[in-house]
Amino acid sequence: MSGAVSYHAGLSAEDQVTRRYVRDGHVILSRRWRSKAGEIDLVAEKDGTVVFVEVKKSRSHSRAVEHLSQRQLSRIFRSAEDFIGYLPAGAHTDCRVDVALLDHQGQIDILPNVLCA
Repeated sequence: MSGAVSYHAGLSAEDQVTRRYVRDGHVILSRRWRSKAGEIDLVAEKDGTVVFVEVKKSRSHSRAVEHLSQRQLSRIFRSAEDFIGYLPAGAHTDCRVDVALLDHQGQIDILPNVLCA
């Protein structure tokens, strides 16, 4: 897949996952939020909990999860720490990291709170 095609496929996947979180009652705080540590695909909030979401798209959910590395999870965690530093409660903010898997049929599977799984 070319760079431009991959970029647009990633945007489309993020759009679909964003709609899912909104439909589930979340407020979107940021998309593609960047810090020195890296980028977070989606930041949402519901009932006082901030959710950092990594979106992975592939042919199947199992293939998508194979693309998630420990290095990426560490980057997401460091970026999430940076983000909550800007929030009023800071480190006392209730938060979690989810991974949203998207297959070629558009089916979304959310793996909630992956850092505590």
